[in-house]
Amino acid sequence: MDLDRPMVEKIIAEAKQAVRNAYCPYSRFPVGAAVLTARGRIFAGCNVENASYGLTVCAERNAVFRMIAEGEREIAAVAVYTPTAAPAAPCGACRQVIREFGPEAWVICVCDTDKVIRKRLSELMPLAFGPEDVSGAGEGG
Repeated sequence: MDLDRPMVEKIIAEAKQAVRNAYCPYSRFPVGAAVLTARGRIFAGCNVENASYGLTVCAERNAVFRMIAEGEREIAAVAVYTPTAAPAAPCGACRQVIREFGPEAWVICVCDTDKVIRKRLSELMPLAFGPEDVSGAGEGG
């Protein structure tokens, strides 16, 4: 899929919209994300915290899980928005989940300034563990 400027702007706008629904009373660090599939569909998500901190789910994983729930399986790009002065890249858990469905996906992180992180997932997570490393992978989904 061609990742042209209008498409990048669209997924960034979706991530910015999603951050409005973030539930982050503990960290006070809202995050919005949007996943663009290889077929051109967009799925947005926000972080949802929990008093039992380990049950918190990041915006990126929420967006990917929505994508999966709707039958999509291939990520072309992920936009991440934080209302901060510097962009924040996805955490390790989110990188691993993105890797499952988009090993060469673009990851575009934006904030409230003109600073941007734009890298392929493979650059953010070199030598990543993936489905091909598991015997029989891909047979159940």
